[in-house]
Amino acid sequence: MKAQSMRVFPVLRQFVLATAAASLLNGCAMLDRIATIGRPPPLTAIDNPTAHPGYQPVSLPMPTAMPASYNPNSLWRNGARAFFKDQRAHQVGDILTVKVNITDKAIIDNETKRSRASTEDSGITNFFGRSKVPIMNTGVPTRILTTDSSTSLDGKGSVNRSEALQTNVAAVVTQVLPNGNLVIQGKQEIRVNFEIRELIVGGIVRPEDIESDNTIDSTKIAQARIAYGGRGQITDVQQDPWGQQFFQIVLPF
Repeated sequence: MKAQSMRVFPVLRQFVLATAAASLLNGCAMLDRIATIGRPPPLTAIDNPTAHPGYQPVSLPMPTAMPASYNPNSLWRNGARAFFKDQRAHQVGDILTVKVNITDKAIIDNETKRSRASTEDSGITNFFGRSKVPIMNTGVPTRILTTDSSTSLDGKGSVNRSEALQTNVAAVVTQVLPNGNLVIQGKQEIRVNFEIRELIVGGIVRPEDIESDNTIDSTKIAQARIAYGGRGQITDVQQDPWGQQFFQIVLPF
């Protein structure tokens, strides 16, 4: 009984420590939310995306850089897209507009059926011509083993999903890769009453895909990262309290 109690106490201690850690992590957020009671949630400050703790420069395989060549007695440089200066984004700090146009629809319906039945029956009618087992002087068993087994499976699954998002957001060029591709990052916040809607876009674009009006479609962004959500009173009501979320994760039943 004592050894069993010794094993229970460490588990209980870990549970208490985990609960205390979760409370401390949510303490600051809770204080901020209490401080904004009766006021709309504040907008985040405009900052440098490359200064974020989780920011990492993009590194991809790049082709060998080709030196620019000029024709003698010519004002036109090989590879130039316009005679005059191109106003489209091409360097760090430039701004371009991303046209977010997401219209996804998926309908999947799967059904699987499987069944199997087997019967095994074995016995002995005589033992070397005798009806009784020697020494034991007992009758020969007519049945030694009889087994029956059956399995069946009937599985069904379906997915019916439809998503649509159409909006525009301005993004900033944060990095120019060696082959000329641009790494962009953009964030937009809109506050309506006591709810803030956020739209975040990021990825890699080719300068050739940028249209003449300095816009690009979201379908032409490589490694695209698009997030649309919000925070505020409506979002708080739609989410479970943090304590309930914690127990849903740690409880095994």
